[in-house]
Amino acid sequence: MTSRLSVNNIEDVKTLTIGDATAEDTKIVFDGNAQDFHIGLDDSSDSLTIGLGSTLGTTSHMVFDANGQITKPLNPAFSVHKNGTDQDDIAEGSHVTITWSTERFDVNSDFASNTFTAPVTGKYLLSLNVRMEQVDDAPNYYVFKIITSNTEYRHIFDPDFGGDMNYWTVAVNALADMDANDTAYATFFQDTSGAVQTDIDGSEYYTYFSGCLVC
Repeated sequence: MTSRLSVNNIEDVKTLTIGDATAEDTKIVFDGNAQDFHIGLDDSSDSLTIGLGSTLGTTSHMVFDANGQITKPLNPAFSVHKNGTDQDDIAEGSHVTITWSTERFDVNSDFASNTFTAPVTGKYLLSLNVRMEQVDDAPNYYVFKIITSNTEYRHIFDPDFGGDMNYWTVAVNALADMDANDTAYATFFQDTSGAVQTDIDGSEYYTYFSGCLVC
């Protein structure tokens, strides 16, 4: 049963109780023009939910459980990997886009064509982890980047190991300022003084790219 309450003077209301302690969901619906929102108690999970629409739990934006833990089920987040396919003999002298074949998850479907597109303006945590193979020690440097519409986040190193390395792992992490519709993707660059032999390992355990909206 749905009830409507009209209060002429909110100062007269000291405590407002919704429900009678029986096993049932209770909620308040904010009836808007274009959109409705609700805040309510999901009695089956003992959680307080804020969401879109008038039906409790169908489009939950924020959920508070009984232990005070808060989840945001629709918060933008992605995690992608190469799924066993190496990126072999990467060309030198140019910034080569790192490709991704498989999504572990992509909340709101914001990742496509090796690129994340920010759905809203905010601060995004972006993390890149890459395992290189057949690392040539002759180049003056290697550079890995996370490139966003506003700026670049770089990792550079000199591979003068005294010999080629079978593998080497690089990580780039950034808290990036992104506007709505800004993009982020990852690249690899090898200086032209070495051989074209370096691969990016395709293992999902060593090479991956992820991100989420923080605030």
